[in-house]
Amino acid sequence: MTLDGTNGYVVDGGRGRWIAIDPGPDIPAHTAAFADAANAAGARIAAILVTHGHPDHFPGAAPLARATGAPVYAHPAATFPHDRTFADGETLAVDGASLRAMHAPGHAADHLVFALADERALFTGDVIIGTGTVVVAPPKGDMRAYQRTLQRLRDDYGTSAVIYGGHGPERTDVLAAIDYYIAHRAAREAELLAALAGGPATIPDLVAAIYRDVDRRLWPAAARQLLAYLIALERESRVRATALDRPLTAEQRALLDPDLSRLASDARAVVRDELGFGEGVPRLVSYALAP
Repeated sequence: MTLDGTNGYVVDGGRGRWIAIDPGPDIPAHTAAFADAANAAGARIAAILVTHGHPDHFPGAAPLARATGAPVYAHPAATFPHDRTFADGETLAVDGASLRAMHAPGHAADHLVFALADERALFTGDVIIGTGTVVVAPPKGDMRAYQRTLQRLRDDYGTSAVIYGGHGPERTDVLAAIDYYIAHRAAREAELLAALAGGPATIPDLVAAIYRDVDRRLWPAAARQLLAYLIALERESRVRATALDRPLTAEQRALLDPDLSRLASDARAVVRDELGFGEGVPRLVSYALAP
């Protein structure tokens, strides 16, 4: 779920004041890396910014705040501990650095993207990452909100020079990356609609058809991804849903309610929070194109 881990960043604000972005999980060595880097440079962390409230991004903020005395900034909808919030478009200026916050819902309702104007840099959290694409899964993820966020990034920040995502390497192909993300979402939706054009289908049926060439270990995530599209299409009256009165087979349950007990507790928390597993008893639903 986090590729090679969660990326944290520091921005040198000048005059010995740094801004930390995404302190990550509550791992003492990880938290210490921020404070130690500042101390080694004769600087101090003056502000801590969190892109969103998934458990691989925010838990390190509280211990880092205790260690440095810096306030934690977050989205107004954030439910994790924080001191201050960003209005959409609000700017945080620390001497020589200016970071503008953009409300970026979709992957999470409390997501922020930060733009560092002087370097034409974007800190995108999990809106755009360095490798592959991101999952948008209910109940916290919203597909249409995510697509609007991508389009706004293109409109407002398409000329940026670099993307620093929450996972994976930096990206300097900014406009191409945004366009790829936009096109990928549209293509997956087209595949879903084409599959439904063949007749009513359940999410397990759709996953097997659309993601047949994808590692089956990723199919539960794909199931949640398709649900996000289906919720949007149902709201738009383009798809209708009918609950089926029959129990799940073992294969269907493995997709819709996978056993996470073999995962470590921190990994289990990330999977549950990002993919929404455990949000009620799963049921089998048939989806069809609306007449």
